[in-house]
Amino acid sequence: MILTYRIKHGGDFSEELLKARQVAEFALRNRHCRSSKDVKHFGLKSAIANQILRKYGRNLRCKRINRVHLIVPGQQVQCNQETRTIRIPCLGVEVTYQFEQPFLSINQIEADSQYLYVSVRVANPPVQPTNHTLGVDLNATGHIAVVAIPHVGKVEKLGRKAYHTQRKYRNLRQRYQRNGCLRKLQQVKDRERRIVRDLNHQVSRKIVTLAKEHQCSIRMEHLEGIRQRASTAKSFRYTLNSGSFHQLRMFVEYKAKLLGVEVATVDPAYTSKSCSRCGLLGDRDGKRFQCPHCGHVDHADVNAAFNIGQRRPIGRDQIAEVRDSAIGSTDTPRGATAWKAADSRTPRL
Repeated sequence: MILTYRIKHGGDFSEELLKARQVAEFALRNRHCRSSKDVKHFGLKSAIANQILRKYGRNLRCKRINRVHLIVPGQQVQCNQETRTIRIPCLGVEVTYQFEQPFLSINQIEADSQYLYVSVRVANPPVQPTNHTLGVDLNATGHIAVVAIPHVGKVEKLGRKAYHTQRKYRNLRQRYQRNGCLRKLQQVKDRERRIVRDLNHQVSRKIVTLAKEHQCSIRMEHLEGIRQRASTAKSFRYTLNSGSFHQLRMFVEYKAKLLGVEVATVDPAYTSKSCSRCGLLGDRDGKRFQCPHCGHVDHADVNAAFNIGQRRPIGRDQIAEVRDSAIGSTDTPRGATAWKAADSRTPRL
């Protein structure tokens, strides 16, 4: 697994960043160029120039340069784990680190005007076998995640703030779009995305912590393609499309890997309509569930979470560890990284 930590470098890389931007713009204009010989007239170190050429030359979706970081491959980095120092000769900088988790090697380092983003490879702890499961029901309204632990009967409702954030910024976006305020529209979209991302970090951390405390594996719904499959009212489409189910699942998976907790997915069919006690179909009205067979009455999302926790995975290929190995990579996705500042604050785990 690859984790990314953030360290303040205290150096002045303004000239190098300007040259890196020129190299990146050159890569967009000349995508066939992959050698630092083609950009040596910019004066950037060849090790960094090669990485920038590859990144922007291969990314066919990139049409405009916003921010460029100095990218240093791991081969150009000197690390002493005894003195806990990292030295980058091509940038002439040396920093100390306080990573709590030991790492195997440094993958690469990216630098901006203030920070070094150090990507390190860490060993995955073995998955701890367990006889208990924890069910997670994901929702587009109300709480974004409802957690149920069947063997102790515990329930946690998480992420209520997401629904209110979505409604608030939906109204702002509609107003700015009507008035043609495109810059303001982009600003509120970015702000909403950052708030939801932070909330998903908090929710995923709580889910994994509960699983570790109660020695459970995690079961989640397999919601891939839900937006195409679900037939919903027009008024509900915005709410469904604004849900960040995939991001939350990715955050849960990589945090669970760090603690040796297994994550698997189950078939979501009838999880909200089946009774968690007798297993027969019941009646759901909004957030209320009632079973006409055994008389069980419960919150619909809580009932669904218990059903998910009691179901078997839909296949071994849906267990996160096995799925990642099947596609040839067990690394954490680019968007799911653990951040660590230089002031010894707790990483986002």
